[in-house]
Amino acid sequence: MSHLTALLSRPARRLALVLALLVVLAAPACAAASGSQTGQRAQVKPTIVLVHGAWADASGWDVVMGQLQRDGYTVLAVANPLRDLPGDSAYLASVLHSITGPIVLVGHSYGGAVITNAALGNPQVKALVYVAAFAPDAGESLTTIEMMNPGSEIGPTTLVLRPFPGGVDAYISPASFHSAFCADVPAALAAEMGASQRPISAAALAEPSGPPAWRTIPSWYLVATEDHAIPPVTERFMAKRMEAHTVEVASSHAALVARPGAVTNLILDAVHHTS
Repeated sequence: MSHLTALLSRPARRLALVLALLVVLAAPACAAASGSQTGQRAQVKPTIVLVHGAWADASGWDVVMGQLQRDGYTVLAVANPLRDLPGDSAYLASVLHSITGPIVLVGHSYGGAVITNAALGNPQVKALVYVAAFAPDAGESLTTIEMMNPGSEIGPTTLVLRPFPGGVDAYISPASFHSAFCADVPAALAAEMGASQRPISAAALAEPSGPPAWRTIPSWYLVATEDHAIPPVTERFMAKRMEAHTVEVASSHAALVARPGAVTNLILDAVHHTS
């Protein structure tokens, strides 16, 4: 037996040494691969989807979008149809489902109601950001929310109604646009914004919202303290109700144009907290 052990010992030892050497050589490579995969996971950035509201268009996000793109984010400024809340929400939901990876979803004004409905049940949406926006609960309409508190300059005396096949569009009158929508931007810019405003279907203002995504998705809210479209007290109520991370900024309703730096910072705060 001792003789047989002696015969096997040398090859066995050589095999053990070879295996040990392979383990030593493979360990750094495995560690590097693992570290690389971890690094790749850490570097995944969300797509930031920006949704404008009524009486505006996607170009209102231009400065915010540029800042986010310079920081390396993929940004999509969606053209909100502004036809009806269920249809607009379904349209946005279809856009979200076409995106791969995590999403931070941002809404301004009526766009807040759209993201509230479109994000429901979508696990890709990691954060909701409301910029002087409507954040309705189930059954509430924009009109219901506007009537909660006095202070809005948007109403029957400041809206111009224009029929279209199948409905009526609501515009803010040129005489009221600067004060009601963007009082803190230069008059020339306000005139351009008023001339290029996209109307909202009057029916969309009265349609009840569905179950809100903000009950299950972390939310951020920018209260525009000089807002003449949605009273700031109403914005504070909505932000508190959803337990949102809230900032207050001295801005008109058009905070994305008047205070793009503050809006960008709020979006990035949501990104960093949900990465």
